[in-house]
Amino acid sequence: MSLPQPQSVSTPPLEESPRYYALVPCAGAGSRAGTVQPKQYQTVAGQPLVMHTLRALAGVARLHAGLVVLSPGDDFAWPQGPQWPERFSRVSCGGASRASSVFNGLQALGQAGARAQDWVLVHDAARCLITPAMVDALIDACADDPVGGLLALPLPDTLKRAVDGRVAATVPREDKWLAQTPQMFRWGALQRALALRAESGFAGVTDEASALEMDGQKPLLVTGSAHNFKVTYPQDFALAQAVLLSRTL
Repeated sequence: MSLPQPQSVSTPPLEESPRYYALVPCAGAGSRAGTVQPKQYQTVAGQPLVMHTLRALAGVARLHAGLVVLSPGDDFAWPQGPQWPERFSRVSCGGASRASSVFNGLQALGQAGARAQDWVLVHDAARCLITPAMVDALIDACADDPVGGLLALPLPDTLKRAVDGRVAATVPREDKWLAQTPQMFRWGALQRALALRAESGFAGVTDEASALEMDGQKPLLVTGSAHNFKVTYPQDFALAQAVLLSRTL
């Protein structure tokens, strides 16, 4: 009597480690900056502002790839060859708002192979003073978090509420934070949260964290840096240039 032969059992494949993607919405006009062209293309410290942003992100070794989301027709005068950071590409799918540009960029990342469990770090093109160390600190803090999070700063100043240009009240600042970027969330979770708001024109979505909040999530706040400000007003260009030039000394 022969013994039954053991059946072969296939070992399920191990879940692949999540990858990290950078997504840079670069489709805004930046009307408050007072520049003729969109502010992200304004020359600062010898090159377009956005190139400082991309070079800093390209210095993050753990990033698998990066995607820059442009307005249709904005793919002009971009440096090629050695000046263009490796692992980054451009796609002209920018929308009418930041949220729509990010949503379109997520779709493009999905078509390029991003998976639900992969992390996406969305970063403002105009935050050109970001450093690889800041990004690494965010990744370290959020890599094992169930939700993800964002760089932010505790509000340092007294906060006033205004009515008709006059102080109506002083608002407690103890639990107030200034949101920055990158904001780091799973591709699947962020794509779902934005898809739920797409039909309303992304009403109420001011950043990626707010979309996750609307989906019932509580993103992690990771202390950022005062240097990581968004170039918004004309005087910001001089300050950004001074900081960038000081880093080369």
